Amino acid sequence: MVFRSEFPDVPIVELPLHEAVLGSAERYGSEPALVDGLTGETITHAELAAAVRQVAAGLAEAGVVQGDVVALHSPNSIAYPVALYAISQAGAVVTTVSSLATPEELAGQLRDSGARWIISAPVLLPVALAATAPGGPEVAEVFLTDLGPGQLGGHRTLGDLRASTGPIPEPRIDPATDLAALPYSSGTTGMPKGVMLTHQSIATNLNQVDALRPPYQGERMLAVLPFFHIYGLVMLLHRPLRAGGTVVVLPKFDLEQFLTAIQEHRIEGLLVAPPVVLALAKHPLVDRYDLSSLRYVLSAAAPLDADLAATAAARLKLPHVQQGYGMTELSPACHTDLLVDPQPSPGSVGKLLASTELRILAADGSGTDLGTGETGEVLIRGPQVMKGYLGRPAETDAMVDADGWLHTGDVGYQDERGYLHIVDRVKELIKYKGYQVAPAELEALLLGHPEIADAAVVGVTDAEGTERPKAFVVRAPGSTLTEEAVIEYVAARVAPYKKVRAVAFLAAVPKSAAGKILRRELRTAR
Repeated sequence: MVFRSEFPDVPIVELPLHEAVLGSAERYGSEPALVDGLTGETITHAELAAAVRQVAAGLAEAGVVQGDVVALHSPNSIAYPVALYAISQAGAVVTTVSSLATPEELAGQLRDSGARWIISAPVLLPVALAATAPGGPEVAEVFLTDLGPGQLGGHRTLGDLRASTGPIPEPRIDPATDLAALPYSSGTTGMPKGVMLTHQSIATNLNQVDALRPPYQGERMLAVLPFFHIYGLVMLLHRPLRAGGTVVVLPKFDLEQFLTAIQEHRIEGLLVAPPVVLALAKHPLVDRYDLSSLRYVLSAAAPLDADLAATAAARLKLPHVQQGYGMTELSPACHTDLLVDPQPSPGSVGKLLASTELRILAADGSGTDLGTGETGEVLIRGPQVMKGYLGRPAETDAMVDADGWLHTGDVGYQDERGYLHIVDRVKELIKYKGYQVAPAELEALLLGHPEIADAAVVGVTDAEGTERPKAFVVRAPGSTLTEEAVIEYVAARVAPYKKVRAVAFLAAVPKSAAGKILRRELRTAR
């Protein structure tokens, strides 16, 4: 049984991404496009488009050619979209890198993606240099995101690139096949993989979302979700900028700065992850600020408890906190609540986007299709499905079948009103505050410790509803390894969100006859 969206199909967008987003920038002219939420520095839509063209010319003059991969390694800033769209204008592919990445993690992504160039924030330059030290991956040049002219520490800035007198590149991009972005995702259970997203899949997904949540010119949105994450990248840059909106940018989530920005900039729309909803629902600081400008709050990237959502909505005097659902491999969205819906289904993640199909497949491996109200694995098909995983055809085939259905690994059901409810996951991926954490990656790291004979990692949910990585460790004979030592060992080698938060010691990790870790047994043993 195939469930189809109740909304009319939308046109496929056959434009390069920079044109799809910035094509109307001149029409919006002097209206603010980007505002630094801490300093107030502003870039208008016309200034953004001009800066993108100038930096693209500078990148081309530096040697960036069509098809090159450029790593964008930066926290949120008003310079980020300048670099992002300039990479597209130059015909190159952006691979977004977490601003929390360690040098080892950055080096791994550079190698896997084949990135020849890095655009890094000045504050992250030591990480970029450590990742590309002798013996590491070779890159042609490291640029810095500073918009002003004048080299910093011997590295050219975006401001220097803007001074180029070379021609603006006009690459012949095929939106249907050429890649616009190569974000990294842990997919199902393995190590991070490059997700190949075309110009067409991302740009068309914008149309799909807009059919349910029409944007409007001048809408003020607050961007605290990281732009290196597909959720922030698409929903807090591409969508509002192409509609003539204003994006107020914060480099990270700090509750006081966040609330101050909402009040001072009269923010209308918030796209957040569940930990922010928790703060809005319960933190006493919220009552000190005027948040009456908010028209909606939408949560995605991880499950949101229905009672928590209701508490936050009541406190903010909103009808409800809305939800959305998707993944990197879906460019990124397949479901969302309507912008205006008097009676959404509590606890759901919304309705199927336009031009999108859904199947619910029995999770027992029988391949049986299920109907309304029946729970099984969620499969999605539509123009937003990724092209595949870079250099991993077998893993691509395991994720997207021959008929184009993407197997999400999530378990859920569609109710009689067309709302999807996610209730569990088949796959083992842990989602810590919206970030993806692959157990296999942490297990491989733990097994490299000389005092660890075996290890398994699962996600456990705390009292606040946050899923956290917990390690189950088998000590090597004679070892007196402590929980603190294990936690410190992992923390020194991974980004903060991947840290193991708890450790239990076992005589043996439970496994099936085939050697597969029995994670459900570990979750119940916590």
